[in-house]
Amino acid sequence: MKHEFAILSINVSKSRGEQKTPVPSATLREGHGIVGDAHAGNWHRQVSLLADEDIDTMRGRGVDLTYGAFAENITTRGIDLGSLSVGARLSIGPAILEVTQIGKVCHQGCAISIAVGDCVMPRRGVFACVVEGGEIDRESRCYIDL
Repeated sequence: MKHEFAILSINVSKSRGEQKTPVPSATLREGHGIVGDAHAGNWHRQVSLLADEDIDTMRGRGVDLTYGAFAENITTRGIDLGSLSVGARLSIGPAILEVTQIGKVCHQGCAISIAVGDCVMPRRGVFACVVEGGEIDRESRCYIDL
């Protein structure tokens, strides 16, 4: 059974350790990640994803958050990313991502954690490698086989 979800934003940055900026589209390169993004490369966290539903929990604490604020590459809606398992495959347009890690150790004293006293990315962020590349945008058809 295919479960569809949406991309709300695609985000990139030139340097690590900074918020990402939304872009209208991106190229996912097999074994690399998003072309032009600081986190792309030959490693297990080529692309990061975070659900807008999880960002909403932080917004509920009175913080104004834009897409990319948690340095996520792809902001989704309609999928519980944190419930996925390592090895799960997501289809985004022509591209296929394979989940390699759920959550991460948060940077010491990240701006969100300082402002709110908490950060959702360490618990709910998902990291993936690009198995098949392609051009993606917010209109790309996205699904996961359940």
